[in-house]
Amino acid sequence: MSRELNGKVAIITGSSRGIGQAIALELASKGACIVLNGRDEKRLEETEALIRQHHDRVISVCCDVSVKEGGLMLVERAIEAFHQIDILVNNVGVSMRGTVAEVHPDVFKTVFESNVLGTVNPTIPALPYLRKTKGSVVFISSLAGIRGLPFLSAYGASKMALRGIAESIRIEEAKHDVHVGLIYVAMTEIVHNKEAIGADGSMVILDSRKSRNVQSIDSVAKAVLRNIQRRKFISTLTRLGKLNAFLQSRFPSLVERIILMNIHKFEEGSK
Repeated sequence: MSRELNGKVAIITGSSRGIGQAIALELASKGACIVLNGRDEKRLEETEALIRQHHDRVISVCCDVSVKEGGLMLVERAIEAFHQIDILVNNVGVSMRGTVAEVHPDVFKTVFESNVLGTVNPTIPALPYLRKTKGSVVFISSLAGIRGLPFLSAYGASKMALRGIAESIRIEEAKHDVHVGLIYVAMTEIVHNKEAIGADGSMVILDSRKSRNVQSIDSVAKAVLRNIQRRKFISTLTRLGKLNAFLQSRFPSLVERIILMNIHKFEEGSK
């Protein structure tokens, strides 16, 4: 796919707010046709209005991609509206909080349904169209997908699963020249009233993040754009994230000791 995105068709799951919304706006600013997705109609309408400040080539598909019917509906609506798919950004997902000893087993089920099936369900029907355009399928992962972190067990495991899926697609679709991108996002600012799943399965409101090490949502969106334009496989964000990936691959015991020394920070960040 050309680096020129004008007229390309991009589906972004979980794009009614947060990182997904920022990615949609970034791609729209480069001229891409946008297919928004989420489960909240009001938020989708608000995001669509923001996209229309760039152009009118945008539709919203309110559906749940954690079920196969939702993933298929999203792809079908994109084809009906724009007749092709050039980019699929698998951004949808949910986080969780709690130790493994405290977490109800259903929390793992819910997280994997959102973060893994919510990625697989739109990707499978989109791949035949991405082959035609030699397009891009991008997976939004996390540094928790590189190294399992305390209080984030189900979330980290689901994000680790994305690498396995991405690597499989990268090999299987190489003959079709489909680009696969995997973005390891570092600790990012939290949008107002963002929720995560608590240990008992209830939804909890996350506190805002004020650390100087927190990256902005817009910086994540720009990194996703660069990944697509350069057709890069893995993009690990922030210097701290790159250091984490380097140390984990070569000195995992050292990384574990560092985490244990800073366990209070992880506990505080889980609130």
